[in-house]
Amino acid sequence: MSTTSKPYHIGRKISRIRELKDMKQEALAQALGTNQQAISAMENSENIDEEKLKEVAKALGVSVEAIQNFTEENMINYFANFYDNSTNSGNIQPNHCTFNPLDKLVEVYEENRKLYERLIQAEKEKNEYLEKLLEGK
Repeated sequence: MSTTSKPYHIGRKISRIRELKDMKQEALAQALGTNQQAISAMENSENIDEEKLKEVAKALGVSVEAIQNFTEENMINYFANFYDNSTNSGNIQPNHCTFNPLDKLVEVYEENRKLYERLIQAEKEKNEYLEKLLEGK
């Protein structure tokens, strides 16, 4: 079931795409050099002139055709196909480590141990230096 009541209510389509992109009316208004009230009026408009639609599409980062052909059903199908295709797309293996995580953990542990030993040595040297200074006075 679509959230739009008319098949070609371009303002509602713009509104829904803007919402899906997590963009507020104020942000779209700023990108278009207008104010929030103008965006609200545009999103309530059934039709928008072609030049304005091109500007809106550019600000939203989509094509004019994407706005014109937008439906909730198309979005659901797009994401369903994206998910289905992302798990088995040839040689690409998602979430596949090219290293052994335990080896990396041991490496980091060893580096940490070496740094700790260097810190202890530096503290010892500092204390020895301070003791020599105090003895000299």
